[in-house]
Amino acid sequence: MAENDDTERTESPTQRRLDKAREEGQVPRSRDLSAAAVTLAGGIGLYLVGRAMTGHLLSVLHNSLSFSRADALDPGRMFVILGRAAAGAGLAMAPLFGILLSAAILAPLAIGGWTFSPAALVPKWERLDPISGFGRVFSIRGFLELVKSLARFSVIAVIAIALLRHQMHEFDSLATQPINTGIVHAFSLCGFALIALGGGLVVIAAVDVPLTLWQHNRQLRMSREEIREESKDTEGNPEIRGRVRRVQQAMARRRMMQEVKKADVIVTNPTHYAVALRYDEKHMRAPVVVAKGADLIALRIREIGAEHGVPTVEAPPVARALFAHCELGDEIPAQLYSAVAQVLTYVYQLRTARRYGATPPPPPDIQAPEA
Repeated sequence: MAENDDTERTESPTQRRLDKAREEGQVPRSRDLSAAAVTLAGGIGLYLVGRAMTGHLLSVLHNSLSFSRADALDPGRMFVILGRAAAGAGLAMAPLFGILLSAAILAPLAIGGWTFSPAALVPKWERLDPISGFGRVFSIRGFLELVKSLARFSVIAVIAIALLRHQMHEFDSLATQPINTGIVHAFSLCGFALIALGGGLVVIAAVDVPLTLWQHNRQLRMSREEIREESKDTEGNPEIRGRVRRVQQAMARRRMMQEVKKADVIVTNPTHYAVALRYDEKHMRAPVVVAKGADLIALRIREIGAEHGVPTVEAPPVARALFAHCELGDEIPAQLYSAVAQVLTYVYQLRTARRYGATPPPPPDIQAPEA
């Protein structure tokens, strides 16, 4: 399909795509990095434990070849000696094997991290398709692998030839040295050679690791359509989300309108903004905003307030300040205490005048402080 073509995959993979690839065992791995790490670890290990390992191996060899004539004629006894020799040799080489095993495990983890995926163990029969195989061989990735193989061979060949030329006399001298000294010297030469080869492989790995990461990212790239489909799967259809959001807003607005009838005063702009305040001096430290809105919502707040006899006070500076700096359920800020106190005082005076049939007081000219 066109949407799955590489030319359509122009977007970086999402985190979900990366996580899914990891679950399937598809993580970046650099064989050159592993080879360099194991080779260097082997050379360093021979330098560190070569002398001790030589002593143990010579002791095992001496003990294994020291047996009586009766032992030589007893097959069962010879198997025992052979098993003891193999165990001794394994124990002598255990430190070196441990170093190599650590390098072989830690090197892949350096760029791909730890992962275990049963899906990676399932055989992929499509890889047996000869047509697909030829396609992989003659692909860009196949060409890059060919270039890396030639580069790897060239580097190793150059280093090996240089080592042989430089240390030929060292190899020749091994035949004239005592066995103990010769074995230690041989391990030393092998360690040096492995370190030199490992250094060349490090150079190749320094190129291969970024290339491997790039190939892995390129292989997981997604099309815009795939990203949209993933977004729908993870977050839901945008139309449904919008509908849910509108329903939630409508419910919140209805709850807010129910609180208007409990308000003590509605402060207006007079037409653009309306903020309903409630104050219970026994249970509240300061007046609380129970409803607010602009334009049509402000009109609805004023209508509900009028239906339930909630006083309305026109104080444009106070209304704008309350609308801008207060959310539903918030206490008014300390900067507006004085202005709101004047509003509530006027409301209480208005209620008293209505109760006793007195002349209503004139509306106050209230100014809100600068925010």
